[in-house]
Amino acid sequence: MGWVYGVSGGPQKQSTVLGTAMIGTNGGGIVSLFGSDLQVPQTERWFVDPVFTLSLLNDTDVYTTGNPNFPNERSGANNSSPDNFVSGKGKDIYLAARFKYLLPIGAGRDEVVETIKIDNGFPIDLSIEPNSLNFLDNGRTYLEVVPFYRNLSLDNEEDFRNLKTNGLEFNLKWDNRDFRANPTTGHSVTAKSAFDFGLFDSNNSWNSLSVEIDKYFSFGASKYLRQNTLAFDFWTAYSPSWDDNDGIVTHRPPAYAGPNLGGLWRMRAYPSQRFSDQSAIYYTVEWLQFVPFIEVGRVAPNYDLGELHSDMKVSGGFGIRAWAKGIVVRANIATSDESTSVQMMVSQPFQF
Repeated sequence: MGWVYGVSGGPQKQSTVLGTAMIGTNGGGIVSLFGSDLQVPQTERWFVDPVFTLSLLNDTDVYTTGNPNFPNERSGANNSSPDNFVSGKGKDIYLAARFKYLLPIGAGRDEVVETIKIDNGFPIDLSIEPNSLNFLDNGRTYLEVVPFYRNLSLDNEEDFRNLKTNGLEFNLKWDNRDFRANPTTGHSVTAKSAFDFGLFDSNNSWNSLSVEIDKYFSFGASKYLRQNTLAFDFWTAYSPSWDDNDGIVTHRPPAYAGPNLGGLWRMRAYPSQRFSDQSAIYYTVEWLQFVPFIEVGRVAPNYDLGELHSDMKVSGGFGIRAWAKGIVVRANIATSDESTSVQMMVSQPFQF
């Protein structure tokens, strides 16, 4: 059972806030708060996206080392068993704030707070150059700094463990989509670098790099659908700090923070962080607004394009998108060789 409340256009005209509370039949529950594009007071070009999530999970599976049935296999590797996880009662606390500085170039040169006229979730009277690669004249470019903290604890009869991390993320993003919430044309590119410096209560230091590119092609409206958009997404990640010494890995990101596949955003038929390693690659294509999609990807112990493109995992399914109170909500059903997953979430899956 769950409850969701969202406001688009408040407390500022360009911002969105969302609150969610859910409880399950086994006694677990989740509370989350999310904000987007909140303009920092007394500034012109600084915006912030805060997020807070608290999850109490009475029966959860975490793909991490420690399952005694798999002593010689690293959980999360591309060829690892789907049963190689640790179960127990869990608590997951996540805090982050994405501070975004809009550079005075492109569309952000003269319009700091973007104004888009929409009709039932689709932009009108909006012109962009969807195939342009000139960020100086097109799109909106952001420099981002993201302080983050996450603590995932797991308690069962055998042991208790905490997967704790904190640090900073530095990002560069160029957004040349016609409407970020529900694109029909254009593209977006994001480069991210995340660092845990091993301070405070972090388990260890680590770093991770990633790049994501998405592209949208509009085929116009049809008799039955107002949106016919073919969407492509590519994502890849690598952890330079990863140190594998005869099977003992140090300075690796937690599975939920580094190169990983599975869950709400990538390889949606697999459980969250089902696959994690030093590197990862991912491709997907989907058709909006009634959404058949297919995804391929894999993780690997080094960044080797030949290895990353061999023995790739496949996930496919169907989804529905809806426009509710100025927010895109989505429901997906996806299947793979290991499992079938049903998801409900806000926003499109790319460039969240």
